[in-house]
Amino acid sequence: MSDFTSEFWTWYISIITVVSILACGVFLWKLTTRKLAPGEKPGTMGHVWDENLEEYNNPLPNWWRWLFYITIVFSLIYLVLYPGLGSFSGTLGWSSVDQYEIEMAAADEQFGPIFAKYAAMEIPAVAADPQGLKIGENLYLNYCAQCHASDARGSRGFPNLTDNAWQYGGEPETIKLTLLNGRQGIMPPMAAALPGEGVKDVAHYVMSLSGMTHDNLRKTRGADLFQSNCAVCHGADGTGNKMLGAPNLTDDVWLYGRSESAIIETIVNGRNNVMPAWGEFLGEDKVHILSAYVWSLSNQ
Repeated sequence: MSDFTSEFWTWYISIITVVSILACGVFLWKLTTRKLAPGEKPGTMGHVWDENLEEYNNPLPNWWRWLFYITIVFSLIYLVLYPGLGSFSGTLGWSSVDQYEIEMAAADEQFGPIFAKYAAMEIPAVAADPQGLKIGENLYLNYCAQCHASDARGSRGFPNLTDNAWQYGGEPETIKLTLLNGRQGIMPPMAAALPGEGVKDVAHYVMSLSGMTHDNLRKTRGADLFQSNCAVCHGADGTGNKMLGAPNLTDDVWLYGRSESAIIETIVNGRNNVMPAWGEFLGEDKVHILSAYVWSLSNQ
């Protein structure tokens, strides 16, 4: 909205809004004030159903008409009291941001001591506390389940949090660091560096690392290509690098699928995954409790 800072837009929106509301009132008045002359029958709208069921042009009942007038008056009063006319903030000065901050301040006053209590404990100790674990579960279901699923087993492109395969490490403080600051994992596209059959050869070498069925000839050709192009991130033995977030290719955990086509797709197009940072939004105390819950998922 930074492009629309001119006062013109405030007047533009305000005039259209107010004129539209007043026009509804005038339109309603014009259609409901005409009275039939003595002996005059109301005309029909020309609509007939079931042979003889006609729609007549009768005025609205008074209770219905006045209900419309009340809604028009209500809308005008609302626009004076609350924001709705461009940049006009309303005479009450209400805003959704202020309302949110008031509610959050009240919640922090009520629940802050509880969060602070658990923030002073070690993450494994929080995970061992039933109430702390329940709070962490509620935080997880509100903020993490959309990506990692309610059972925390993830889905295509979103890691399973219940196993022991951690790209950046599954230690309590590492998990907390991930939640606080987020992560961005980038796998560059490698098609240009692996011309010809190189992509498929490397794919079969990678498949062999985790014991998948593969072509031995392609595996042999792909081994040297892997060492010269992939080992710098995934390690010479393919076990990955947690400092970089490079996955272990020797286990049976595949974020985007373990088929030949899925592996080739990853090599050709690369991957760019983003784990959002929650530190600023949730605060460190809540992240500490959430970290305990996430850690507990793979450390029963």
